[in-house]
Amino acid sequence: MAGRNFLFVPGPTNVPERIQRAMMVSMEDHRSPNFPHLTHTIMAGLKDIFRTKEGTPFIFPSSGTGCWEAALTNTLSPGDKVLAARFGQFSHLWIDMCQRLGLDVHIVECEWGTGVPLQQFADILKNDTQHQFKAVLACHNETATGVTSDIAGVREALDDAAHPALLFVDCVSSLGCVDFRFDDWGVDMAVSGSQKGLMLPAGLGILCVSPKALAMHKTATLRRAYFDLQDMLQSNATGYFPYTPALPLMYGLIESMKMLSEEGLDNVYARHHYLAEGVRAAVTQGWQLKLCAAEAKWHSDTVTAVMLPAGIAGTDVIARAYRRYNLSLGGGLSKVAGKLFRIGHLGDMNEVHLMAAINGAEMAMLDCGVEVQPGSGAAAAGNYWRQHAAPSGLGAPVINKEEHAKHRISGQAILKS
Repeated sequence: MAGRNFLFVPGPTNVPERIQRAMMVSMEDHRSPNFPHLTHTIMAGLKDIFRTKEGTPFIFPSSGTGCWEAALTNTLSPGDKVLAARFGQFSHLWIDMCQRLGLDVHIVECEWGTGVPLQQFADILKNDTQHQFKAVLACHNETATGVTSDIAGVREALDDAAHPALLFVDCVSSLGCVDFRFDDWGVDMAVSGSQKGLMLPAGLGILCVSPKALAMHKTATLRRAYFDLQDMLQSNATGYFPYTPALPLMYGLIESMKMLSEEGLDNVYARHHYLAEGVRAAVTQGWQLKLCAAEAKWHSDTVTAVMLPAGIAGTDVIARAYRRYNLSLGGGLSKVAGKLFRIGHLGDMNEVHLMAAINGAEMAMLDCGVEVQPGSGAAAAGNYWRQHAAPSGLGAPVINKEEHAKHRISGQAILKS
């Protein structure tokens, strides 16, 4: 098919050409005297991304799922009790891993489309006067439903109960996209990956660990081998790894962190929110459809899950978008399978790029019998973006009609001269 594939799944995301070029490196000796410079550069940069001074970053040749396992096995023991909420496919999978590893999981079932239930967590933790819970699990951004949870609120619930449980956070689809504060929020284990906001191919599991969690790994008895932090600590201290690292991805990660630093993390977060608001306008104002996220407080700035009318299969819309328009959209998972499609808007993205997803999704919906007004999605998104100032680095600020006239007159004068 002529033209490029437009990738709008919520991960893996588009890899900027700048990062692709950075990964085009010759293989090198990962035991050479020069290699530690690469390792130390990456670890310092990751501390900035996690916004931590106290945390210790780790990178594994794995996906984020590998770091889920690393977080659990390095701090907990068989039979330990953990608290977790299930409100989407990825919070469910983390719970499933806990159970497979032999942990006792207290599950709070939530409506899919909501996030971490802060009041329920607060009540449970206050009633746990014997401190049986050893860890609390929270999925910062639930990719399956387009929901972001309040991690600062989870920390507040722990502190109000004076509870010593560790706070584990899945920030796979939020790191580098949505404000994340490891130190300020008292996070003990933050789990992420390379293929989302960091704009890299999949292949790096990324973990940040608090001093408290590092101390726990000395007494934890869950079995571990590949993901043993002690092996990593010993090797990383001298700039090396206990096994062969993913070299091209590491060079790409350095370039990714440079790009995020140049834009400024606060500007990156503002850009994601600004773009996400335009997509939400397309869905709710343009197409007159509903989001999976039940309330505005749950809205994700990295992925929008679009609910389809009864009788319309999300799989049909996704297949039509791919086969006819060369557009890749995310599908519904588990409880929401077939009921929705997802537009990922994270990483390397701007307004015009996102217009491709909106227009392609709209054409696919029309082809599948969804009664939306042609052009309504792009119109609503465009109106939002035109009427709101773009974050720094995304483009020129919005100008009003009087300013536009001044620019037009000035341009004409230049042409005449």
